[in-house]
Amino acid sequence: MFNPVASAQLVKYTTLLNYITPHRNTLVLMVLLLLASSLLSLANPWIAGKLTQSIIGVPESGQPAFQFILMVWFVLIAIKGSLGFVSTYQIGNTTALTGAQLRMRVYEHLQILPLAYYQDHRQGEMLTLLSNDAQIISDFVTNTLVQLLPLLLTFAGALLIMTWLDPTVALLGLMLMPVYYVAMKLIGRKIRPLTAEWIKAWTNLVALVQENLGLMPAIKAFLREPIERQRFTSRNDELLQLSRRQILINASLIPAMGFLAGTGLLLLLWLGISHVHSGQLQPAQLVSLLLYAVLLTQPVSGLANVYSQVMRARGAAERLLEFFAVRPEPFSSGMPPLGKVKGAIEFRDIAFAYPGREPVFEHFNLVISAGETVAFIGPNGAGKTTLVHLLMRFIEPLHGQILIDGIDNRAVDIASLREQIGLVAQNTLLLNGTAADNITYGNPQATNAEMKKAAQAARADTFINKLPDGYDTVIGDQGVKLSGGQRQRLSLARTLLKDPPILILDEATAMFDPEGEKNFLEECHELLQQRTVILITHRPASLELADRIIRF
Repeated sequence: MFNPVASAQLVKYTTLLNYITPHRNTLVLMVLLLLASSLLSLANPWIAGKLTQSIIGVPESGQPAFQFILMVWFVLIAIKGSLGFVSTYQIGNTTALTGAQLRMRVYEHLQILPLAYYQDHRQGEMLTLLSNDAQIISDFVTNTLVQLLPLLLTFAGALLIMTWLDPTVALLGLMLMPVYYVAMKLIGRKIRPLTAEWIKAWTNLVALVQENLGLMPAIKAFLREPIERQRFTSRNDELLQLSRRQILINASLIPAMGFLAGTGLLLLLWLGISHVHSGQLQPAQLVSLLLYAVLLTQPVSGLANVYSQVMRARGAAERLLEFFAVRPEPFSSGMPPLGKVKGAIEFRDIAFAYPGREPVFEHFNLVISAGETVAFIGPNGAGKTTLVHLLMRFIEPLHGQILIDGIDNRAVDIASLREQIGLVAQNTLLLNGTAADNITYGNPQATNAEMKKAAQAARADTFINKLPDGYDTVIGDQGVKLSGGQRQRLSLARTLLKDPPILILDEATAMFDPEGEKNFLEECHELLQQRTVILITHRPASLELADRIIRF
């Protein structure tokens, strides 16, 4: 009967495979190598039987000597060893390539997601997707899936030859299969939920570490080291306990399947020996039959490992599918580019509300002329920064239009829109690189002269020249080696180098000392007059730059 749920899941997993299996020719080669190795494995019991016959049996005309049989066996072993080397290398290499590719796909998707996604998800979750989940899936595809067909071939081949040698013994072996399956399900049914718990614990641990690294100055200032150490210890212990439970299940599953397979092998051996005594089976055939029975148990144990890996991979696959289903920003929407603008801005009947909160705007209207400097002032949470994010399409209004030079900002390519706007945010976001790297971050093709001109305009040139290596000084994570004012000036220089017709300064001078702010405003007065400027500020000196003040 058609199962729509199972069909939908199959479509989803097929979609995931499209992200991670472009090297199909390599995967086919790997499967063929493993199949060839399995076929050679099926030849070993047959040769062992022939060897036994040549040693203990009555010589027959045309029967090869045991020396010849040993030579043939040696050649097969050498070929199987060579195939093993090539297949192992291909599997390892493909696993690395697949993991790198999947990490790249995850990272690319992260880059094009809207800001709302980052506000709703912890960084630890994203790091887990990039590291743990991507590795689980790549290992599963190249180390587990490709093993299935060779395992089934070995099982089917061994069973068919056993049937030819002794149908009764083969039938007994086949009847034991449901016992193996039930045991595997009973022992392994907790693997998937336990893996989900482990991933959650791992994500919590990574998130805590990431958070603490960013809060290290506050941790030291408030003497939080013992508390944070205890928090880490608690989450680390939780992860350890879950890991031990996983190890216990895995340690139980494979040996249990081995025990059942071994018990089944003894039953087959007992039946085979009884057939030898009754004359239904030759001793040499019993040797081959016994070795084929041993070969039959290998896929059973292998399938137990596959089952364990499938349960782990399902959780990772579901998280990745959910992640890839998040709609990205419409970068490739086919919209025309905005082109160079003069900078006239109009907010027309804008309504916006954050999810689960009261509306920030319901019918907001504002017109800003090209070249005008407008200051937004008002209490925190009044919507000043929200308007800026709407303008740059970090978020979308519930209704209304935002026009730039009379063009709806949703009717143009989003990348071309942001090229026309420069933002200096209140929270400085800097790269762990040199001062030069940070200034040229938005314009890597800028010349040294252009870079230094922007630094001078932002009053950053003076302190940069005093750094140990000048513009080549590494400033650390988020500019940790700089003062707050220096970080803000560096961020401002980066935006000025972009030379946008629309400039947004969100508390851009908040960390300047009064003298520094005064000098900056005097030097930037002419520069700011060349573009449309939105000032979000509470500083009286900055308000003097404004042609108009909008109160929220």
